Amino acid sequence: MNFDVDRARRRFPALAQGWVLMDNAGGAAVLDSVIERMGEYMRTSPVQLGASYGPSRLAASRVEQATAETATLINATPGEIVFGQSSSALLSRLSRAIASQLAPGDEIIVSEADHESNISPWVRLAERGVVIRTWPVDPGAGRLDMNALDGLLNDKTRLLCMGHTSNIFGAAEPVAEVARRVHAAGARIVVDGVAWAPHRLTDVRALDVDFYVFSSYKVFGPHLGVLYGKAGELLELDNINLAFLNKRAVPYKLQPGGFSYEAAYGFGAVPGYLLEQAPSGKGFQEKLVTAWTAMAEHESRLVATLLGYLLDRPGITIHGPRDAAPDSRLPIVSFSAADRDSADIVTAVDDANIGIRYGDFHARRLIERLGLADRNGVVRVSMAHYNTLEEVERLIAALDVILQSY
Repeated sequence: MNFDVDRARRRFPALAQGWVLMDNAGGAAVLDSVIERMGEYMRTSPVQLGASYGPSRLAASRVEQATAETATLINATPGEIVFGQSSSALLSRLSRAIASQLAPGDEIIVSEADHESNISPWVRLAERGVVIRTWPVDPGAGRLDMNALDGLLNDKTRLLCMGHTSNIFGAAEPVAEVARRVHAAGARIVVDGVAWAPHRLTDVRALDVDFYVFSSYKVFGPHLGVLYGKAGELLELDNINLAFLNKRAVPYKLQPGGFSYEAAYGFGAVPGYLLEQAPSGKGFQEKLVTAWTAMAEHESRLVATLLGYLLDRPGITIHGPRDAAPDSRLPIVSFSAADRDSADIVTAVDDANIGIRYGDFHARRLIERLGLADRNGVVRVSMAHYNTLEEVERLIAALDVILQSY
């Protein structure tokens, strides 16, 4: 499919500063219409919701609109959307709200590949007698070990918590298949989609997940987290907000401290932008599918170019799938160099005005499993649909100078 990257780039003011931004898994460039809507909200309705006067009613209608727009992005309904300060905060709240449904001896499976925000809140439930089991990775394949899954699931399993893709490996995990196995075992599935949502279509109905979180600031919006939950599952969660609320108070019972209304309203502009990127299609869903497909194919061309270079370099280990197929990996490429500290490589690239990153990216358990904790983790190049082939070649030229000793 054709994708007009130059047209897309004009919508992101941060790209005009001369820097090549390839740390998008840490936070993507923000869409111009998101910025405009946030400014509009703060200029005309910077008030609390729930009052009878005009600006408050306007503010409430804008948050309602943003909730519906966010729901369309993942094929959910507005009543299944909960906003929060971040995905990490929302996962922590989810664990608190679901804790009373768990008894001593119940089991939760966590993924060795995950960001710690989808591990720590569940591990803490061991204090209640819950048994925590770990789903290991296959380091050679750069993904979760599917062969190990059936040995973990049993009649005591209550939850499986996993990432749609690792923010280190970049591999596309088969969430729908995992959800089928989890449900067959009588358990529920919680998916961290933070690294997935900026790159591929997210359809929570097709995935049949029970809970799904992602961060709007990775999907070209402001700093905000989004939690999807099946309507019935959200109703069963405990109230962790004000004491006078009951279980029916969705989403309010899960939002202690509230959230940024202007950020939610701003993020509501993203689905419209995505439709503009669709090379074909008639209805909303069809256009959304073709937009994500076109962007994924463009991203894969970028990944193929970078992988081709890294695979030819002696002493370089790529952590994740070695192919660039859109259904195999996302544009998150992590690597390490033999006997080199990852920080040394990245800080040298800084001088070329290219923004990449080193570290464990809060996937510390995975970095320790890979034996890279004492070398500042991996070098991570995380691209987005607005990056160009010329930018990848610029990165390769900078890396070539740094890695010339190999």
